[in-house]
Amino acid sequence: MARYIGPKSKIARKFGEPIFGPDRAFEKKNYPPGQHGSSKRRKKQSEYGIQLQEKQKAKYTYGILEKQFRILFDKAVHKKGITGEVLLQLIESRLDNTVYRLGIAPTRSAARQLVGHRHITVNGEVVNIPSYLLRVGDVIGVRERSKSLETITGSLEGRVNKYSWLEWDSEKMAGKFMSYPTREDIPETIKEQLIVELYSK
Repeated sequence: MARYIGPKSKIARKFGEPIFGPDRAFEKKNYPPGQHGSSKRRKKQSEYGIQLQEKQKAKYTYGILEKQFRILFDKAVHKKGITGEVLLQLIESRLDNTVYRLGIAPTRSAARQLVGHRHITVNGEVVNIPSYLLRVGDVIGVRERSKSLETITGSLEGRVNKYSWLEWDSEKMAGKFMSYPTREDIPETIKEQLIVELYSK
């Protein structure tokens, strides 16, 4: 399956929360899409269905394909710590997600595009792989010739979110990946244990 590029409000309604950020369309219709979306008599989900939906929600939220998600899960299994938390930490350490968290891009999809178009550097070297996993101490910056891009300057002007595991230098237009975030620091409402249970079957 290719990366989803369809209506985001429809997906947000499917999961019952604005997973792509503030959404007026979701606020107007905060019930599942489809002919019977607003009906109260909905079929009860099975345990497997609930687990699958949680995995789908995580994939859509972070814009990760199934194969990439499975690779990250396998890596999490072999690392020390609680598998679900480690999985989210690995996802958060992806370059595209970090570019978004730093405020260089307004959305994760925009961050993927910036990385893919070679506007982002890691430790001074251009990296064009959105799924690149950062390590503690890595410095993520904007390529010199890209610092005047309207997408980047506009996003940084509205930069308000600060995350404890990231450090930002506005003068250099660069951020540092200080540490892996704790589960409490990650704002997404993903029930990672359900994903672990799904893959452990």
